[in-house]
Amino acid sequence: MKRLRQTLGAAALALALAGCASTHGLHPVGQEISPDRLQAGQSLAGAPVSPAAWPRQDWWHALGDARLDALIAEALRDNPGLAVADARARLAQSEAQALDAAREPTVEAGYAATGARLSEKEVGLVLPEAVGTFAWMQSAHVDFSWNLDLWGGQRAAWEAALGRSRAAEVDRRAARIQLSANVALAWIQLRQAFVLRDIAQRDVERSNRIAALTRTLVASGMGLPDKLLLARAEAGIAQQHLAAADAAIDGARITLAVLLGKGPDRGLQIAPPAAPRPVSLAIPPDLTANLLGRRPDLVAARWRVEAAAQDIKAAKAQFMPNVSLGAMAGFLAVGDNVPLFQLPARTYSVGPALSLPLFDGKRLRAGLGARDALYDESVAGYNQTLVHAVNQVADLLSLSRAVQSQLQTQQGVLQNARRACENAQIGYRAGLGTELDTLVARRLLLTAEQNDAVLQSRQAELAVRMVEALGGGFRDDAARQASLRP
Repeated sequence: MKRLRQTLGAAALALALAGCASTHGLHPVGQEISPDRLQAGQSLAGAPVSPAAWPRQDWWHALGDARLDALIAEALRDNPGLAVADARARLAQSEAQALDAAREPTVEAGYAATGARLSEKEVGLVLPEAVGTFAWMQSAHVDFSWNLDLWGGQRAAWEAALGRSRAAEVDRRAARIQLSANVALAWIQLRQAFVLRDIAQRDVERSNRIAALTRTLVASGMGLPDKLLLARAEAGIAQQHLAAADAAIDGARITLAVLLGKGPDRGLQIAPPAAPRPVSLAIPPDLTANLLGRRPDLVAARWRVEAAAQDIKAAKAQFMPNVSLGAMAGFLAVGDNVPLFQLPARTYSVGPALSLPLFDGKRLRAGLGARDALYDESVAGYNQTLVHAVNQVADLLSLSRAVQSQLQTQQGVLQNARRACENAQIGYRAGLGTELDTLVARRLLLTAEQNDAVLQSRQAELAVRMVEALGGGFRDDAARQASLRP
């Protein structure tokens, strides 16, 4: 009972002295933005709304090209960047497991044998005849230790590591979504490059024919030399466009090879893609609120805020007294012929240990201040990600409306250009026009086809980017909506 009173008295003294290392004046200031504060009603007004607008995990199947499906599967299997994200996730998981294990009691066994000259201070009172002799000391013991974690510091450190582990796992899944989107975008660019090359090739043939006809007219005295110079310049420009289209094809193929984790020759094996199936852009209901659990970057940012909040709790716990329990049981024998494992050689100890910070050169305050700053940084990063996410969807909708409007106008332009080209052909066959007239009309048609191809690719690209902006099929049912402030 006396010993218990001494222990309790020591604990009370420790609590009284704990004020020597104080957390006074230290606290985070960051506050997460509520999605309700990000007003987007007017910007999103008029957009088609559908619960089915949330992307599926295999969203690329909607584009309707089995070769694209195969390319994405290959990229998800072989891209080395995914291995980096996977390794980071496993590292974070191992760190969380290590901190979880540190909360448990530890039991260790040991054996030691030491030969030494025995001094009077060691054995003079109990074995005076052994003073000055050389003897072997043996010990075998089992040690038990357990930090009681009365203030929850170890648990908070583990929960912080667990939050970082969950964020890393979300990052791993986000890397797969981003990779699949990048493959689809490169595939769309390759499709556009092939279409533009076909148009450029037809324009080269057209401009070369104009140059040949003009040369004949000039040679016969029926045309001015300046007309031939203009025709040759136009043919040179058409040749430049063809070379640029070839370079775009090579660039898109190399981009795909990189995404597939292969060498450039792999890109040469990719055949011209088919036209993507049209995909309508719609937004889900309650977009800003539901984005929190649908976009992986937002979910990862929230887990990092949670981890930073737990880091603050762990740092505050270091200001408090640390209490641990320890016990030892074993055998100790001194002498060359003294048996170790016998009852007279048994020894044991048990008791609590108490430590507390008093004067540490403000190390603990500096550490807590750093944790507060990291929390504020995490909150600011989360807020920035949320603002970007909502505005990205609105921006993509605006761009989609503009492209759709341009496409509607372009359909009329394309139709008129085709009709003009057909009329020129009819007039030429009827003797009411020249071949040059048909070639000039064909230039307008080729320009209209080129603009249409660019707009069609832009529309497909925006559809893929909208899929990515809406989370790419990601869903985290464990995402918490409560305030994360510590």
